[in-house]
Amino acid sequence: MKAGQSIILNDIKELTIRRPDDWHVHLREGFLLEAVLPFTARQFARAIVMPNLAEPVTNTVEAENYRSLILKALAKENGTREFIPLMTAYLTDMTKASDLARGYSEGIFSAAKLYPANSTTNSAHGVSDIAKLETVLKKMEDIGMPLLIHGEVTDAAVDVFDREAVFIREILKPLIHEYPKLKIVLEHITTSDAVDFVSSMKGKVAATITAHHLIINRNSLFQGGLQPHNYCLPVAKRERHRMALRKAVTSGDPWFFLGTDSAPHTIKDKETNCGCAGIFSAPSALELYATVFEEEGVIEKFENFASIYGPAYYGLETNAGTVTLSREECMVPERVTVADGTEIKPFLAGKVLGWRLKDKP
Repeated sequence: MKAGQSIILNDIKELTIRRPDDWHVHLREGFLLEAVLPFTARQFARAIVMPNLAEPVTNTVEAENYRSLILKALAKENGTREFIPLMTAYLTDMTKASDLARGYSEGIFSAAKLYPANSTTNSAHGVSDIAKLETVLKKMEDIGMPLLIHGEVTDAAVDVFDREAVFIREILKPLIHEYPKLKIVLEHITTSDAVDFVSSMKGKVAATITAHHLIINRNSLFQGGLQPHNYCLPVAKRERHRMALRKAVTSGDPWFFLGTDSAPHTIKDKETNCGCAGIFSAPSALELYATVFEEEGVIEKFENFASIYGPAYYGLETNAGTVTLSREECMVPERVTVADGTEIKPFLAGKVLGWRLKDKP
């Protein structure tokens, strides 16, 4: 079967697509890295790895060290497919443009990540004022280095459900005006405002969309009581926003592509007085996305979203290999056990999905 070719679209039994990439994932470090990495490496050929560790990855040397840790953990996993971690630089008020440029030219950095200070997990070292990045952003614009953005303002006066829309209006639009050639990815978008804005830019700005934002809305945080494992940042929004995201991913527009934002935390760190933000979707990522595309009646468009549009925006070749999803029941794991004895609860733990990613030959 050729990539992207299905049997009968209305009665599909298998779908084979080019091996996809994850353009936004958190792999963490230590025992947590070893526990979650196999799920991503099994499905994706490459992944943009977030740099917001407890001690953030802010320069070329730190990125090299982190990549070495990922590859070492990968080597411990017998039978894992070849996997390439694409490293990112955590931007701070003190980032040196020269170090970014060196890391990018040497293939150590694939992009740089802008976290507004205190916007999400491990973002305290993030950028306090985007004006402080003038030299950095000019250099990135000159060398074609992508800027990945967590698009939320952190002003306490702004409602948490409005922070993405306000960021687009007050920060992103002026940023694009100031740096018109800067390659930008607005990550894990959650609102119709973001969909409309990215669509209007016609490829000058791209966006990643997570599986969980396509599946849950903000009601899912409170159904049957507080649901900490459905809490992430940006937080899930109203149903109309979820519908806008579904329309975006199935539109065929090449500036929307796959980024799981899979962000594991242990159960004890989620189910506590101040639970961490993050949804761990990696164990069933492709099955979750495939379910959405099937529900929308456009499973034939899944390959472009998962495997084609992301590499094109980043200027990379598509992957040569393929993966196959089969029409059979697949239960999301209830727990993932970490070597230190802690556990992680995946997104939709225990739910039976109608697709299964087939193991490699």
